[in-house]
Amino acid sequence: MWENTRRKRLRGGCYNPATVMSRTAQDSPRVTSEVMARYEAVIGLEVHAQLDTVTKAFCSCSTNFGDAPNSNTCPVCLGLPGALPVLNKRALQLALRASLAINCAIQPRSRFARKNYFYPDLPKGYQISMYELPLSTSGWIEIEAEGEKRRIGVTRLHMEDDAGKSLHEGFADSDRWSYIDFNRCGVPLIEIVSEPDLRTPAEAYAYLTTLKQILEYTEVSDCNMEEGSLRCDANVSVRLRGASKFGTKAEVKNLNSFRYLSHALEYEIERQIGVIEAGGAIVQETRLWNVAAGRTEPMRSKEFAHDYRYFPDPDLLPVTISTAEIDQVRRSMPELPAAKSQRFLRDYGITPYDAGVLTSTRALADYFESVVRAGAPAKPAANWVAGELLRRLKDSGQDILACPLPAPALAELIVNVENGQITAASGKKVFAKMFETGKSAAEVIAAEGLSQISDPGAIERIARDVVQKNPRNVAKYRSGNEGVFKFFVGQVMRETRGQANPQLVNDVVKRVLSE
Repeated sequence: MWENTRRKRLRGGCYNPATVMSRTAQDSPRVTSEVMARYEAVIGLEVHAQLDTVTKAFCSCSTNFGDAPNSNTCPVCLGLPGALPVLNKRALQLALRASLAINCAIQPRSRFARKNYFYPDLPKGYQISMYELPLSTSGWIEIEAEGEKRRIGVTRLHMEDDAGKSLHEGFADSDRWSYIDFNRCGVPLIEIVSEPDLRTPAEAYAYLTTLKQILEYTEVSDCNMEEGSLRCDANVSVRLRGASKFGTKAEVKNLNSFRYLSHALEYEIERQIGVIEAGGAIVQETRLWNVAAGRTEPMRSKEFAHDYRYFPDPDLLPVTISTAEIDQVRRSMPELPAAKSQRFLRDYGITPYDAGVLTSTRALADYFESVVRAGAPAKPAANWVAGELLRRLKDSGQDILACPLPAPALAELIVNVENGQITAASGKKVFAKMFETGKSAAEVIAAEGLSQISDPGAIERIARDVVQKNPRNVAKYRSGNEGVFKFFVGQVMRETRGQANPQLVNDVVKRVLSE
């Protein structure tokens, strides 16, 4: 059963469309590139990631996405009187794992607080979060953007629970409704706050991409942005290049895609420069990204910590972490993306580009290593997985986890190509059939008659026939035009439907033309 309520207010203040329109009208950013070059942006990101647990942060309700509205609730996550929260041990372990993965120092003692504010989808009237004593601090993430590597500081990582979900419908003030689904209330989150070390939208994009990759590798979160498992708020300000003092910042809330993050930052940077150049002042406020209009719009004035009236949660004990517990989490850590990429370069001798592609997700890296373990040479395996396989998966809209081609089957095909049993061109045809039908390489090769022709006598007969039919090109070749040689090779390959051994064709054609 949905609970609904007429929406008269937005969080933190009255909703007035006329006010929003009048304010955004003056925000239209039109600034020349010369003016833009005089300024630099200062960007910090606050990333919320849902922890990959079966139950919620402080109760045993399911975290399963897509269940019937308000079906995964209980007195604890609904904030009913007398209900007592109990910390999910698995959520804490995942938060510790994330802390180590981003090089944070885990604090021996942290504490949950109540962050008080009103919103219809927050039934408790407060959010359980960490404030003055976060779980971990002082970390860093190394990123690569625009050809340069940079280390971006992480201020803190803390745990909290999520609010519910509001769905809005209707446009006219007389017919606007909000529907509340409390299933998400109490879902465990970590918030990762970066230092204001980012300077461009490209760096912010690289930071979020790298962080997402780390969280997926460590199985801390599935980072499904469509389901809200990964969300990002961006704090952005501008200042003249060379200035040491930060400008007034605006916060852009709930950016749930990498593309929206880039576009929102590009717009907001230009907007702020335009306001300053026009003699105005930047207002510290929270803004939303309007996808349809392609601009940020004011949402509410920016809150400060005292607005939330933080105080320690009286129902939850402080969290104490021993050195032994940290060591145990460290021992359970999987290999991280950067370390895996370096190992691929060292052990498999592949290119840095291929290593980057193959380690982009843990599932893809595991698939590649399974192909190699099944007998395929590493470099050809990297080429096939990073090239043909990923291209086919993208075209079919499939993920590597749903790949219809098992790693041993691809290894069999690669070995056939490398051993000369089929040509590379035929290999791509066989691959396509294997992907579509699930048949083995041997079955497709036999059914399609694609075995490589390696009989010198058979190739010579075809080559002599091609030469006899093209006397003019023979004359050109013998007069010094060696470019015609490719014509003869191509004709022989066409006559053999691409199944002739390429090196043998080259040798035979060269000998026949020289007679």
